[in-house]
Amino acid sequence: MSERTERLTEFLNRCGWGDADRKLLAADASFRHYDRLTRGGESRVLMDAPPPMEDVRPFLQIDRKLEELGFSAPHVYAQDVENGFVLLEDFGDSTYTRLLKNGADERELYELAVDLLIDLHHRGETAAVPAGLARYDIEAVKKEVMLFPDWFMPAAFGRETDKAAVDDFILLWEEVFPVANNVPQTLVLRDYHVDNLLLLKDRAGIKAGGLLDFQDALHGAATYDIMSLMEDARRDIDAGLLNAMRDRYIAGMGGALPDRDGFLASWAVWAAQRHVKVLGIFVRLCVRDGKPRYLQHLPRLWRLLERALEHPALGKLKVWFDKNVPAEYRNIPPCLLK
Repeated sequence: MSERTERLTEFLNRCGWGDADRKLLAADASFRHYDRLTRGGESRVLMDAPPPMEDVRPFLQIDRKLEELGFSAPHVYAQDVENGFVLLEDFGDSTYTRLLKNGADERELYELAVDLLIDLHHRGETAAVPAGLARYDIEAVKKEVMLFPDWFMPAAFGRETDKAAVDDFILLWEEVFPVANNVPQTLVLRDYHVDNLLLLKDRAGIKAGGLLDFQDALHGAATYDIMSLMEDARRDIDAGLLNAMRDRYIAGMGGALPDRDGFLASWAVWAAQRHVKVLGIFVRLCVRDGKPRYLQHLPRLWRLLERALEHPALGKLKVWFDKNVPAEYRNIPPCLLK
């Protein structure tokens, strides 16, 4: 028995769940994984987030805030911060991803997810953001977009990215960041998409929206989560539904947003930023972490990025991409398909 297994056994025994059946529930793109514990008619979820690769404190901070605000984040029954173990409420298996695959009403699910964000964003910056939460500022944006020249471009071109091109790339993001950030500031969950949303049928109103995987939350632009919901790297969303949900959000926010054009400009910049970042992340997951399954999403990400780059606010970045990443390279790098 490994030392970590011994520590886990001790944790579960302290919690009174040492005799439960344990079965892998999910693993994600990080080092975390989740097990479902069952005992009689009860169940819990065990988060196993091994240090030093993972740190459960950000998750616990955001979970507390979401529960305080009245949202359905999993209740924490026990925690071992030092060893990275958390015993959580089990929300079941009704993720949006599973429900949509089984023919659930797509519009109703997205309406619930949009309404949840409207409610959160109406709470106001002071109430919604935990004290001391890091900002989604230009330094964070630059660090994330560098994943593209650091990982995608070397895989696509077979060489390191030219320094002058990288310098221009970063300057262009600095130039457009004020456009992205010219919206109300709030708690940004950052991975707000169908894999991390559940329908809790025994709860009413926005409490029916179960929330997962928010440990990377930051203090930033309200645009980000509604954009990441509707411009999903993992599934195609009809343009009519996207426009309807975006309009629902704008109407629900009322006068809290800038004018419509300003909001759409912010949306376009954050969309481009997220798609650029995720292109780099998915290549890194393949090259560094041996997880090639994410490559299937690269063509969709390129379609989404190209659509975002058509916005006038991103004209200079579009020129950069046309110069440095010609159309024939906007796909899965062939070297990764071997």
